[in-house]
Amino acid sequence: MRRTSFAFRSIPLILLAGFLVLPVLAVLASWLPWGQGNAQSGAILREMAATVLPGYIWTTLWLSMLVAVGAAVVGTGAAAVVTLFDFPGRRTFEWLLLLPLAMPAYVTAYAYTDFLQFSGPLQVGLRNTFGLEGRLLPEVRSLGGAVWVFIFSLYPYVYLLARTALGERAAHLMEAARLLGAPLPRRIRTVALPLARPAVAAGVALVLMETLADFGVSSYFGIQTFTTGIYKAWLSMDNRLAAAQLATILLVLVMLLLHMEHRAQKRMRFAAGGGRAGSAEAQPVRLRGARCGAAWAICLLPVVMGFVAPVLFMLRPLAADWSVLPWERFADWAWNSVRLGAITAGLAVAVALALAFAVRRQSDRITRGVVQLASVGYAVPGAVIVVGLLLPVGWLQAAVPQWGVGALVTATAFGIVWAYLVRFCAVALQSMQSGYARIPPSLDASARMLGAGSTRLLARVHWPLLKRSTAAAALLVFVDVMKELPATMVLRPFNSDTLAVVAYQLARDERLGEAALPSLALVAVGLVPVILLSRTLRSRN
Repeated sequence: MRRTSFAFRSIPLILLAGFLVLPVLAVLASWLPWGQGNAQSGAILREMAATVLPGYIWTTLWLSMLVAVGAAVVGTGAAAVVTLFDFPGRRTFEWLLLLPLAMPAYVTAYAYTDFLQFSGPLQVGLRNTFGLEGRLLPEVRSLGGAVWVFIFSLYPYVYLLARTALGERAAHLMEAARLLGAPLPRRIRTVALPLARPAVAAGVALVLMETLADFGVSSYFGIQTFTTGIYKAWLSMDNRLAAAQLATILLVLVMLLLHMEHRAQKRMRFAAGGGRAGSAEAQPVRLRGARCGAAWAICLLPVVMGFVAPVLFMLRPLAADWSVLPWERFADWAWNSVRLGAITAGLAVAVALALAFAVRRQSDRITRGVVQLASVGYAVPGAVIVVGLLLPVGWLQAAVPQWGVGALVTATAFGIVWAYLVRFCAVALQSMQSGYARIPPSLDASARMLGAGSTRLLARVHWPLLKRSTAAAALLVFVDVMKELPATMVLRPFNSDTLAVVAYQLARDERLGEAALPSLALVAVGLVPVILLSRTLRSRN
């Protein structure tokens, strides 16, 4: 009877996880034989393999490799400087280095393009001042420009993890190496960097997942990556199966990166454990003179390139002429973004609370497996989720057209909210599980001894202690939804453009001055979780 009761309780969880993982399973199922449609997709893939697919592969590999090296160097260097050394302004740089997290990469791309392109103010001013002609700077819309944008937009992932690893134990071991007579360069090379290696690997994996999932930068710069290839196979060639089969290759790459990130996180337990870095014998090394200036340069460059310069570039057209900005429609775009973000945040928090409570109540293998399955979507690029979502909808629409499933998913907010939940439910779940980790299990035992059932335990004991975690989860999901571009661009209902979509469309039409308004609005929204994260890190220190 107990096993039967447990099986019935597991059915809702399994159905919920199936709802969230269905797009991923549909992408994998695209390789199954489906008759004539599969033959057509096979022909398209063979043609792409003979023409453009090698270019997609090489471009994606080069982009990923250069971004990984650049983000590792910038993020690790900044983390080492603010953790191992003391200089004027170090506390300020600790949170300033987080600011690029508020900048979507495609917004940074628009800002640099507007300022540095051939007709931009910098090249025009140089030509007028010095009497020069022609192009004076390299083309921004290129692979090198994309690498620059990704490095200074995504390095905070490496910075955060490396800073945590170095701050917990590196100072003690650096002091021990100093007492043994090791000079500063050797202490950094043989003690600090090996300790930070697992954290850097985990951060680089996150950077690469974001790079592979990007659509805005690669599409705007005209770079032929796997993500843009998926959209071409789907929209230009009108074959969803071919797009889904291309998406499986990208999905395999992302899963390998996710596995690498998990392994690196496990190694961080051994590389960054024990001790407090704030004791008197393990204080950061005081810098003066030229070394202090070098530390300032290492910390200031990422902040300027990743946040200050793009914001100033976008403020320039706003200050030049306010009359050309789309103020009348801005409220509609903002309302659509806020509405979708609020709906998704509420649903994601409810789903995450149900899954986290299930693990808390019955932490068996099945429940943990279901929760892990529901978290897979966060590692999947938005383009893959969209293709995987529309494949089963298309099959069901062809089988039973009278149900109108296609119209429900593509003409209402149901489809886009579904895609958001698949993509961002893991964000809310991680926050809820962190909140549950701070609740002692003895409270559950005491409540059960007093006769409280599951519903009363959740409402009277857990919920009052989870309010802060719930608010943090809702905020993170809300901001992620506001910035999401690929899924929103394809699945949004008619006449319901969001700030992200409008910014992309205006920039694509070379109306970069008008794109500044929605872009800056996205940056302002993204600053909220960055400020909260900075306060949390400072309180821990």
